[in-house]
Amino acid sequence: MPKDISYYLSKGFDERCAQYFTSGRRTPQSVRPQKNFTLLLRFYNGETRVFDMKPLIKPGTVFSFLSSYEAFSRVYLDSAHAVCWDKDPNVNSDVVWENKVDICPDTCYLDSLPAKESSYV
Repeated sequence: MPKDISYYLSKGFDERCAQYFTSGRRTPQSVRPQKNFTLLLRFYNGETRVFDMKPLIKPGTVFSFLSSYEAFSRVYLDSAHAVCWDKDPNVNSDVVWENKVDICPDTCYLDSLPAKESSYV
């Protein structure tokens, strides 16, 4: 049985998140790093959106190692469609889970903006 917006609001979700979950979750299909430390995300519903990583890449955070574009550009989608990076690319993050940092698909959609066509090049 599908849940309506009032269900999510009653659980403490804000209006924007309640609307998102009511209308169906979005799953990233592909991710492409951009030189300006944004991610170009294409979702299975056909939307392309831009997620700005700059606010997250701060000293002392789990994302601080991404301040190097070399590390940032190693982004990938894991089997759960989360946006991920391996801290050490020589370590298997499926075996050593502490090696991986990720952003869940819902956050990728909710905290991103629609991409302009010029972003595809």
